[in-house]
Amino acid sequence: MGLLERLRKEWFILGIVLVIAVARLEPAVGVKGGPLKPEITITYIAVSAIFFNSGLSLKTEELTSALMHVKLHLFVQIFTLVFFPTAIWLFLQLLSITPINEWLLKGLQTVGCMPPPVSSAVILTKAVGGNEGIVITPLLLLLFLGSSSSVPFTSIFSQLFMTVVVPLIIGQIVRRYIKDWLERKKPPFGAISSCVLLMIIYTTFCDTFANPNIDLDKFSLIIIVFIIFSVQMSFMFLTFLFSTRNNSSFTPADTVAIIFCSTHKSLTLGIPMLKIVFAGYEHLSLISVPLLIYHPAQILLGSLLVPTIKSWMVSRQKALKLTRQPKTPVKV
Repeated sequence: MGLLERLRKEWFILGIVLVIAVARLEPAVGVKGGPLKPEITITYIAVSAIFFNSGLSLKTEELTSALMHVKLHLFVQIFTLVFFPTAIWLFLQLLSITPINEWLLKGLQTVGCMPPPVSSAVILTKAVGGNEGIVITPLLLLLFLGSSSSVPFTSIFSQLFMTVVVPLIIGQIVRRYIKDWLERKKPPFGAISSCVLLMIIYTTFCDTFANPNIDLDKFSLIIIVFIIFSVQMSFMFLTFLFSTRNNSSFTPADTVAIIFCSTHKSLTLGIPMLKIVFAGYEHLSLISVPLLIYHPAQILLGSLLVPTIKSWMVSRQKALKLTRQPKTPVKV
């Protein structure tokens, strides 16, 4: 793959770097009360637009089919929303005695609380990343980070309902009426959500760079990057071991879905949710940093491991097919 093609494919990651750089150069544009009025345009309009867009793009018929995989669904749910955040919390108890920036550590905990991506290439990820994440993720954030959130619990859920659930439902209703047009035209749903998400990231970092009291040391950032890659690799290996046990009854294709669905985290749902749960919090951008690192890390690791995992899946499927074939009786 050529450099230009690679850049075109990974434009969103480059966009994240660019909007953070622009926020650093001119933070006054995107701060609260600034020309962009993010307290209205981002908090309400941008977040609602992302989930209305998700509602339009979400194929209910495929979602219903995916939910039939009950055991797979339960495995991913338990691993993602119980084991993952709990393991991270235990790990952070050890890291709390180190000089690593405390807000980046809190950011690691928020990563652990996030659901899988809504817009994954695997339709099962859509099944496990939607409604449950909207309800459980804020609960997990408040459970593990408690006093870090300055917004009342009822306000968090009312805003989540109005800016996430309602637009998602409206998008699904609208989809019913224009389904044929959507199938014909195939609008770039992913690109639209990504552009809106870049606006949210930009305003978040404008608030950071406009605040002289916030400082991020390079040592902490490097350690966090190392931890994120280590956590992803460890958890991918762990899910592989769990799903390939003799009594697991998961197919090779199920194992592949489990590896990616259980370890990937949603930036599309995560950033807007952090914006709501930690509204007005001056360290919001530092808390967001681990999730912003986790996103490209999961794409990078995924692209590197896909050939190996695909090769394993094909060979494993062939082996299973051979073992299930009836033996031909030997003629005497």
